[in-house]
Amino acid sequence: MTDAPKAVPADIQLLELFRAEMETHGAALLDGLGQPHAGGAPDALLNKLFRAARAIKGASAVASLPASAALAGAIEGFFAGAQRGERALDGDSVPPLQQAARLFAVLSAARAADIPAALEARNDEVLKLTEAIKSLSRTPASIPAPAAAPAPAAARAEPEPGGDAFMLDLFRTESENQSRALESGLVNLESDSSPARIEPLMRAAHSLKGAARIVGLKDCVTLAHAMEDVFTAAQAGRTKLDAAAIDTLLQANDVFLQLGRAAAAAIPGRVSESAGSLASLAADLRSILDGRPAGPGTPPGPPGPVPVISARPGPAAMPAEKAESQFVRVLAESLTRLMGLAGESLVQTRTLEPLGMLQARIRKSVQELNGALEQAMASPGGAGAAPELKARLEDALRQSGRILEMSDLCIERLLAFSRRMEYLADHLYSEVIESRMRPFADGLHGFPRLVRNLARKFDKKVRLEIRGAETRIDRDILEKLDAPLTHLIQNSLDHGIETSAARKAAGKPEEGCIVLEARHGAGMLIVSVSDDGRGIPVEPLRSKVAAKGYVTAGMAEKLTRAELIDFLFLPGFSTAEQVTEVSGRGVGLDVVQSMIREVGGSIRVESRDNEGTTFLLQLPLTLSVLRALLVEIGGEPYAIPVSKVEHVLALEPGDLRVVGDRQYCLFNGENIGLVPAHQVLSVAPRAQGGGAVFAAVLNDRARRYGMVVDRFLGQKDLVVLPLDRRLGKIPNVAAGAVLESGAPALILDADDLARSIDKLLTQCAPAKVGGPGPAAGPAKHKRVLVVDDSLTVREVERKLLENRGYEVTIAVDGMDGWNMLLGGAFDLVITDVDMPRMDGIALVRRIKADARLKGIPVMIVSYKDRPEDRLRGLDAGANYYLAKSSFHDESLLGAVRDLIGEA
Repeated sequence: MTDAPKAVPADIQLLELFRAEMETHGAALLDGLGQPHAGGAPDALLNKLFRAARAIKGASAVASLPASAALAGAIEGFFAGAQRGERALDGDSVPPLQQAARLFAVLSAARAADIPAALEARNDEVLKLTEAIKSLSRTPASIPAPAAAPAPAAARAEPEPGGDAFMLDLFRTESENQSRALESGLVNLESDSSPARIEPLMRAAHSLKGAARIVGLKDCVTLAHAMEDVFTAAQAGRTKLDAAAIDTLLQANDVFLQLGRAAAAAIPGRVSESAGSLASLAADLRSILDGRPAGPGTPPGPPGPVPVISARPGPAAMPAEKAESQFVRVLAESLTRLMGLAGESLVQTRTLEPLGMLQARIRKSVQELNGALEQAMASPGGAGAAPELKARLEDALRQSGRILEMSDLCIERLLAFSRRMEYLADHLYSEVIESRMRPFADGLHGFPRLVRNLARKFDKKVRLEIRGAETRIDRDILEKLDAPLTHLIQNSLDHGIETSAARKAAGKPEEGCIVLEARHGAGMLIVSVSDDGRGIPVEPLRSKVAAKGYVTAGMAEKLTRAELIDFLFLPGFSTAEQVTEVSGRGVGLDVVQSMIREVGGSIRVESRDNEGTTFLLQLPLTLSVLRALLVEIGGEPYAIPVSKVEHVLALEPGDLRVVGDRQYCLFNGENIGLVPAHQVLSVAPRAQGGGAVFAAVLNDRARRYGMVVDRFLGQKDLVVLPLDRRLGKIPNVAAGAVLESGAPALILDADDLARSIDKLLTQCAPAKVGGPGPAAGPAKHKRVLVVDDSLTVREVERKLLENRGYEVTIAVDGMDGWNMLLGGAFDLVITDVDMPRMDGIALVRRIKADARLKGIPVMIVSYKDRPEDRLRGLDAGANYYLAKSSFHDESLLGAVRDLIGEA
């Protein structure tokens, strides 16, 4: 046996091309070799495999990797012989070919620069594989032995049990992926056992068998082989897969499912320790083929100390990423850091605007200088000046004109650059957000199995429907949903769905239905678990509430259905008459609510007698981005999660009531206690005027509170920036964020706020709100709302107006402006026309159609300067139309003064 040829250094670009070729064509080899070949491989498949091997050989030669080229050449030679009928894909040839393909897959996962060293480290393995595959080409083709008959020991050299760590890791990944596909398919076989349904299950079992053979796990090969034979017989109609047979197949699949969650190095030992139980399980599978009942119902212990799964496999501690070529392994911490950087870049690109404003001021100064020079030239003294002085004035005037031209060009380029950078940063940020999202289906593995097993346990007929499987969900939220959804599904099966006899008597189909659905709505993720069962019986619940002493019997009689259902979420509360594996301990819905609130969500229950129950979970789309209500407290911006705000109120002084030393307002027939936000947060109060009082209504399920703020700034999507751990837990503060203007803002902890408000109300008297300001206080400035999707225009207008004493609020589009109008009081609205979500014309029409807002004057400032554009804006109800092409400082300010007067 000669040494494998040594690799010489290759250009990094060639290595990158080689890595890409190996990734693509190695996957084609793995896919083709993973298909069953009992009747011989078709010519099209052999041609595909031949071309894949040739492509890898060519790429290896170009990249100066002779060892890889030799191995790929041996594979190519084998498939060339197979196409001529001289070779056959059988039990002897497939394992070494698969091992070579897996080796290419492992190498393609490495960095391009590391591939030569990786090949060098595997020199002996590559050489042995090359010789083994060449020997296949020298051996005459043979007819494959029957699947059930083991090959003689001398026919081939079995791999050492376990193989190397790389191959074991591939086996672990293969076990995880294929066992998930098997579990989902097996659960559906009871309702549809057509050959088309069985085909992918047979291929999955075949892949498990090949993967186990590569790493020398004979007991796993035997078990997977038995599964494959059962599927083959069922597909051919030689055996029927009843519930007992599917139970046995699921028990066998559990072995591979849990091997997929074990550490790669521990797999051989666990398989060896459980050899007896694996052999017994394989025998049970073969008894299905003989028409005999399978062994006892108790599932054998899976390999090693992994616990037996009776209903639904629990989540792995660290789930492995899928091994398909379109996925790469990235640490969650890296994605979090990348998201933070993308968010910061988005904010920083918006700081280019001040540079444009500075350049505009320079231009204005030069323009004034130019005017002064022209006046000097035109003055009597300039006309009669000495020729030398006059020449210098003319030269200065020409220089000033050139500076003006360059300034215009600079401003134009800077604005274009600012727009491009903002666009790119926004898309970068969106892509990073998307990289954290996963389909809802990724978190549902095992739920069909859970429903099947529990339905059989309770002697009920139940099917599970999953809707919105492709809905994108943040990976952190998806992982946290596992336990709540498990509790809710168990709850529906145990308490909601009736037995077949009871459903038939009630005029329902014998088979109950549980629907698990995910969808996006109003900027939130909505997950629902609904059933068509008996609903939540109100009267037994009313009796249980009184019996447990939560309220008196008389008070219990007055409670509404919604109020009674709220008791289900109390710790220790249960309606079950006896304790079972899945109910009666009083920890289900309490745990569900705690987990939902932990991620900033809420839960709501809808139930109707004899029609069913629906649990609605409202969750943020992602934990990295927060939809928040921006408010001003003590002159500083703060953010409150929208999911925690029940309502926003704008109260007139006459709406405020005082009872004792407490201040209230009436909302939906309920007294809402009012507390100043500056007192809760211990910040300096802002001088009060006599105008409207703005309050955010917070709900902690037990009570509602009205937190009074200076004003509402609108809703925004904020990148959540965790606070430094060294700060510890800051009261009432959850995290930080950076606003579009670059200003920092604190994100408030709504649950902490509710506790602080309750403490303030019980231990001291809160300050009064809505009173008149001090006599010597500052005069109230007129408020202007600027609505424009251009950052530059917004800021130019804001600066101009603020310099003249107006108080300015900005909105980024028509919808944003409308929301701010609903939450605040303004004296004037200045809006653009062309904007996303809601354009300026629609905004003007909506303002003029609202009884409360129609008196606010509206000015349109737009680039559109045609007569028909002006007419369209004025017809919509605008009071003034100003073209940006004729935009000058005084023209805008003059129009504002005409509409609302001085600040």
